[in-house]
Amino acid sequence: MTLNDLKNGEKGIIIKIRGRGLFLKRITEMGFVKGHIVEAIKAAPFNDPVQYKILSSEISIRRSDASLIDIIPLDEKEFKDYSFGYGGVI
Repeated sequence: MTLNDLKNGEKGIIIKIRGRGLFLKRITEMGFVKGHIVEAIKAAPFNDPVQYKILSSEISIRRSDASLIDIIPLDEKEFKDYSFGYGGVI
């Protein structure tokens, strides 16, 4: 599943960013990093761009960029029990 597939109010955990070069640098500087939780807030009038909440920021990115970010969908029940590779609970 990609970040582009999230509906308003849904959350997911970033597991992989497909891309390189300037795109990868730009997207990671915005906070889109493996292991972070991201929430879809709302889409613009023609569905592009989409506003996401990551960490304590709200950031809008194009759907084409969001389709390069792989996520695991997350609901509140799973949030409490999810452990991500480094041994700690997110």
